[in-house]
Amino acid sequence: MPALLRLTLRYTVAVAVVFVLPACVHAARDTTGFGVEDKITVAASFEQTWQAVKAALREQRLDLHTRDKNGYFVAYTSTKRQWLQPRRIKYTVQLTPVSKEQTLVRVEAVRQVYGSTLLTEPDWHERKLEDPSVVASLLQAIQAKITTAPGA
Repeated sequence: MPALLRLTLRYTVAVAVVFVLPACVHAARDTTGFGVEDKITVAASFEQTWQAVKAALREQRLDLHTRDKNGYFVAYTSTKRQWLQPRRIKYTVQLTPVSKEQTLVRVEAVRQVYGSTLLTEPDWHERKLEDPSVVASLLQAIQAKITTAPGA
């Protein structure tokens, strides 16, 4: 084997080891603490609050994916691209009855990007949300819907 070919082969193997092996041992990213959460207790029954949350999510132009009568909502902002990578915000709204006329509303929001790594399939991956005001604005919209609802 000529010396130039052996040298090229050695450098190719060295480059492969430097760039490929660290990517293969990549652990899944820990996403705890990436979401922003806030909660309020509203003076409305569980059913009134459920209807108000549903209406507020629609008014905010969020894509409602899960609507569970047990008080669980999952909604997403419309997908936008930044540097060709799709991004969105995922909202999770949980309703818990406190009494007949009071309901706890808990909202969590997390930023998501679409992509893949060497160890994952293409999917939505959670990233830290920099703007916590999105949760507060959704809670204000829900509170406004409850106070303007008939019979409130």
